Amino acid sequence: MHATKRVGLWLCAAMLGSAALFAHAQDYPARPIKIVIPYSPGGIADTFTRALAQELSDRLKQPVVAENKPGGSMIIGAEAVAKAAPDGYTLFLGSIASLAINVGAFNKLPYDPQKSFAPVSMVFYTPLFLVVNLNVPAKSVKELVAYAKAHPGAVNFGSVGHGSSLHLAGELFKSVAGIDIVHVPYKGSSKVLPDLLAGRIQMEFDGGTFLKQVKAGKLRLLAVTSSKRIDSLPDTPTMVEAGIPGYEMELWFGIVAPAGTPKPVVDRLSREIAHVVKQPAFKARFVDYGVEPTSNSPEAFAELIARDIDKWVKLVKDSGIKRR
Repeated sequence: MHATKRVGLWLCAAMLGSAALFAHAQDYPARPIKIVIPYSPGGIADTFTRALAQELSDRLKQPVVAENKPGGSMIIGAEAVAKAAPDGYTLFLGSIASLAINVGAFNKLPYDPQKSFAPVSMVFYTPLFLVVNLNVPAKSVKELVAYAKAHPGAVNFGSVGHGSSLHLAGELFKSVAGIDIVHVPYKGSSKVLPDLLAGRIQMEFDGGTFLKQVKAGKLRLLAVTSSKRIDSLPDTPTMVEAGIPGYEMELWFGIVAPAGTPKPVVDRLSREIAHVVKQPAFKARFVDYGVEPTSNSPEAFAELIARDIDKWVKLVKDSGIKRR
């Protein structure tokens, strides 16, 4: 085939492909959108995503539904979305755990955080809160450390699975404080709560899910893992203030789509998310949870994921957590 003719055919194909993408973006969304949440119902990630989905439904004029796929340290949900059609109708609530920490915690994942997904936008970040059962004779972090040292192996802490941010939070505490505490994995924060209230586990690092139980006098809050105190809990010290030097951890969550999702669709979703999360009324709904709704561009989100993979792979290795 003549070279000029080949170039002409290639240009036609490229133009047709671009036209198809443009038409898809113009028509999007033409049917319901699903956001897969890799946690059980009831936790702060689930609560936030359902609120976001409702707001997006109103803006996109199509139902946006949330579907829980918990378990497997968020791998079950992530894998399902990674294998979904790249058309913008199946999205995933990713996090620092599923998109960064898991790379260090597992020898092999059925998805690649950078190659399997198209980042859309961050949606919120949050510190963790250290809470204990009321039967634990500790009213401060220092007293908890002293108790754990006096009773090695007797203090259990829950998490939403091996390699999760909550697991790592406990392991880092264990390492920095020099204490012997035991990890107990669950499928979601709502599964941890009954055992924490009953005293079958003694402590946990978690998002703001359990703050209602703290306010009701059913759990005791000892510290927050952010770099500074949060406005809604001014009397709660940071971990550093409580005597654990260098202990800071803030978690981010964001929406990703399957890799190959058309760029115009990704950009549309990113713009709509940004509009929702900056609304004062929407932000106000999560103040009491210590949650800060936020957004960024797909490109900035991709850079954040890459940076945190490097950071957390090293931290997981240094903490001594065994890879699975």
